[in-house]
Amino acid sequence: MTTTSPPPAPTPSNVIQVAVPVPLARVFDYDCSELPVVGARVKVPFGRRELVGICLGSATPSEGGYQRKAVQAVLDTETVLPKAVFELLQWAASYYQHPIGEVLAHGLPTLLRQGEAANYQTTQGIRVTAAGEQVELNSLRRAPQQQRLLATLRKGPLLRRDLVSQELSPSALKALTDKGLVENFAHQPLTATDWSFAMGSDALQLNPEQALAVAAMGAATKPQTYLLEGVTGSGKTEVYLQAMASVLQKGRQVLVIVPEIGLTPQTLRRFQQRFAVPIVMLHSALTDRERLDAWLDAKHGGAAIVIGTRSAIFTPFAQLGMIIVDEEHDNSLKQQEGFRYHARDLAVVRGQKEQVPVILGSATPSLETLNNAEQQRYVHLQLTQRAGQAKPARFSLVDIKQMPLKAGLSIPLIERMKKELERGKQVLVFLNRRGYAPALMCHECGWLAQCQRCDAYFTVHQRQQLLQCHHCGAHQRLPKQCFDCGSTQLVGQGVGTEQVEQTLTELFPEHPVLRIDRDSTRKKGALQQHLTDATENKYPILVGTQMLAKGHHFPHVTLVALLDVDGALYSSDFRAAERLGQLITQVAGRAGRASEPGIVVLQTHHPEHDLLQDLIQNGYGAFARSLLQERRITQLPPFGQLALFRAEAHEAQQAQQALQAIAALVPHHPDIMVLGPMPAIMERRAGRYRYQLLLQCQQRGLRQQVLQHLLPKLEGLAELRRVRWSLDVDPQDLS
Repeated sequence: MTTTSPPPAPTPSNVIQVAVPVPLARVFDYDCSELPVVGARVKVPFGRRELVGICLGSATPSEGGYQRKAVQAVLDTETVLPKAVFELLQWAASYYQHPIGEVLAHGLPTLLRQGEAANYQTTQGIRVTAAGEQVELNSLRRAPQQQRLLATLRKGPLLRRDLVSQELSPSALKALTDKGLVENFAHQPLTATDWSFAMGSDALQLNPEQALAVAAMGAATKPQTYLLEGVTGSGKTEVYLQAMASVLQKGRQVLVIVPEIGLTPQTLRRFQQRFAVPIVMLHSALTDRERLDAWLDAKHGGAAIVIGTRSAIFTPFAQLGMIIVDEEHDNSLKQQEGFRYHARDLAVVRGQKEQVPVILGSATPSLETLNNAEQQRYVHLQLTQRAGQAKPARFSLVDIKQMPLKAGLSIPLIERMKKELERGKQVLVFLNRRGYAPALMCHECGWLAQCQRCDAYFTVHQRQQLLQCHHCGAHQRLPKQCFDCGSTQLVGQGVGTEQVEQTLTELFPEHPVLRIDRDSTRKKGALQQHLTDATENKYPILVGTQMLAKGHHFPHVTLVALLDVDGALYSSDFRAAERLGQLITQVAGRAGRASEPGIVVLQTHHPEHDLLQDLIQNGYGAFARSLLQERRITQLPPFGQLALFRAEAHEAQQAQQALQAIAALVPHHPDIMVLGPMPAIMERRAGRYRYQLLLQCQQRGLRQQVLQHLLPKLEGLAELRRVRWSLDVDPQDLS
């Protein structure tokens, strides 16, 4: 007779809640043999996939007897996100009404989202050998890149990733290594105890306004949010640097957020010259490994200063002491896809949660920030004078009605350019349209080359012999004949930067022209090289788009010309006037930044327009305050609170029906206004029809209540399953 042994006792299991990175506004229960700490990453099965989620704690097993899946692996023994960042992300998920799983994943570097260990790999550093210390730098004068790299390494070792951030040549590194002048070594990551405060160069002499701003921050009895409003060229960066010094002296870290990757290298150079402390960058141009290493440097305290673009707001710090948001008005600080957060607003929230000062700097503050300063929620510090001997630029309006134009250039502007160039000065021509021409037309029958997937015309790119849609990316070869009548009389309509560059080269053949736009800066390092060449006056004529308007210092530019300012004067977007004022003021700020006075030429068909006259006569400050009064009357932001539902589908009716279904669920309330469904400014893009539903409330709290009531009901709407839809809280772009 055989006996059977009893079955093994089941392994005790915990039920945990996991935030999984999927677009569902809920968390999921899983069985786990061990209880992970809150904030640890776990690998879980989800449908047919394996995903990395975040443990939110234990859960009470729900009734119903359904089979829970088991956690496949616990990846961390401690929380991967420090408490401060974890709470910021949870707040952001609630405020922006976005699924918590996707929000928490957004706070992690890519490698951690993929399940990699939250630690360093062996990091390769570069240092000078004994032979490299003894060799004469002048012996390398025929190889300037090698000479520069060796001189830099003599100041101290570098990580390999710093070659990119300091624009040092990898080929020069190989040559010096082959010569035995430099060598690789395994770098041990720094922690907070491995660095101490040291100055790299002396601080500059402050003018009275700058000194008052620094003193006000230093004398504060509690952390505050500061609006540093300074005219272009007023020395806001110097105020940042001197305010940071006292924070770094205490061994605390500083986060600096800039809107564009193009601004990080010049900011990095300025900070490296001033402070002899570890500085890292965080932006999308880094590799995944470089980004994780920089993230860990900040988390462990080894980075004294972190400079990054908008996603850097979620960087963990061992000892955060200050947050600086440069160009706080810039629309690049708002994420426009997926998790639609605003880095400036989250910086203010993080400063309040971690009790650290926040500095918002701009020459053209957003109306939201100005209103907060006027309501005394922020301390308002103003710099009204340009630093040094620089004087404010003068404005000149050119009425181009009935005036002959050469690629958008008027005769008065060409004459003025000629005078400045003859004086050996530099000229900047601004046009926010890249390509050769915005459209291609048949001169005989009027046919226009239109994108088949968008309500837009193809842009002509003459140099590449291409037609390209700047909205969906579709492109084709430049045709020789009209597709309708077969004529060869095809002409470009309108003007782009490529055409302006060509015309200026013909008008001023003795003066080289440099074009800076997305097309001319595609190659890695091209933007920085172009900006360096522009700063050193290697090109007397600069032509560019908005890339040239943001924070760059061109000391030799004395004339700035904006070829077309009319587009925003009659826009349907209520923010168009604010952005026009910011753009004109920022571009104008590139002129006369040294001792030479500058002039700004605005070409327009409407020189009498109230917006232009107000901006030119009274300056951005008065202009913005008059716009604030208009917003107050119309109850638009910052005096009203918006939420925008977007829907897109291959059929227009499906998008409309989805938004109508959402509108039907909005509760009736005297302080709630629902506008739409209405087509987007460009109704059809990339083959999809796009519609919008705008929710306007008088109070932020009411808007949050409405959205919290509304969103759970949307999961059951059949109409939403046929469309791609999204919610944008505090939308910045209504197009």
